[in-house]
Amino acid sequence: TFREDLSIQNRYLRYIKKWMSQKFKAVVIDNQNEKFSREIKEIDTSHLKDGNVLVKVDYSSLNFKDALILNNGGKIVRKFPFVPGIDFSGTVIESEDSKFKKDDKVILTGFRVGEAYYGGFAQYAKVDSNFLIKIPKDLDTHKSMMLGTAGFTALLCSFAVKAKEELLLGEKVKDVLVTGATGGVGSIAVMILSKMGYDVHAVTGKKDKNDYLKNLGAKNIIDRKEFEGESKLLEKGIWDGVVDTVGGAALTKIFAQTKPGGIVAACGNAGGIKINTNVMPFIIRGVKLWGIDSSGSSIKRREFVWGEATKLIDFSKVKSFTKELSFSELLETYPKLLKGEFFGRAIVNPNK
Repeated sequence: TFREDLSIQNRYLRYIKKWMSQKFKAVVIDNQNEKFSREIKEIDTSHLKDGNVLVKVDYSSLNFKDALILNNGGKIVRKFPFVPGIDFSGTVIESEDSKFKKDDKVILTGFRVGEAYYGGFAQYAKVDSNFLIKIPKDLDTHKSMMLGTAGFTALLCSFAVKAKEELLLGEKVKDVLVTGATGGVGSIAVMILSKMGYDVHAVTGKKDKNDYLKNLGAKNIIDRKEFEGESKLLEKGIWDGVVDTVGGAALTKIFAQTKPGGIVAACGNAGGIKINTNVMPFIIRGVKLWGIDSSGSSIKRREFVWGEATKLIDFSKVKSFTKELSFSELLETYPKLLKGEFFGRAIVNPNK
């Protein structure tokens, strides 16, 4: 009958529409014949072969790892051509997993997206549903990427410090040191730890940023040179907790100055990957070195931490040091981040 024919035709059209390739913009890096390139290209959704959830990307963000990858692959990306971007937020378009439905708002950080799987520097991304969480009701896609991987890492570090008094049932945390305090992770950690009620001591080499750090909640500013040079096996215990975003030689003195039962949350290596220390802080004072792997954090941990974000973050302050970039502006900005010439957070709008 005519009605049956029309029904078959409609089903056929829906099938064609579902599988028809849709063009979209993306940043594409390539490395052919040892010639590295980065371009804004138009590709189609048929190139998105990873995962089971298609997401329209609202925002991504520029992190130090992104800058390394955009520069030359950073010895991280192994397959080319490739779409980088280690985080994004957006809206579900299609899902093969019942946990997510069309129009759900989602966040992705880590899980090697933007390293091994096509990432967030695109208008669309397709990822494994096990990499996604739904955005808590009091957040949105813009705010979540104002924080991005840096903010998520800062939250993980701050809760690691808080574990001294809650999880480990130790003495109440009072004095907390934050290294690399003007960076993305450091700045947000200063804000969070201050909101938690701690006295935050911010370490920086940028003397012109003292007022900025005090506005975020830092009680005291310390020149990073204070942590250079030789350290005793143990020094006077000063810090209940430490958020170290830098790594390297300064950690030797930091461990020696951490109080009994104190926690050092380490998440960065811009200052170097090697540390020269001894066992005394760990076996005499019970100092804990807590490594923060934001990329591999469990889904339950992610849901908890993102759910706490709005209680601990002043988004008006984050907005004051956040710049919104188009793809072309992203390609102009990442070299400044590598040279230490970019200050604050950078949110990437693929539709700008």
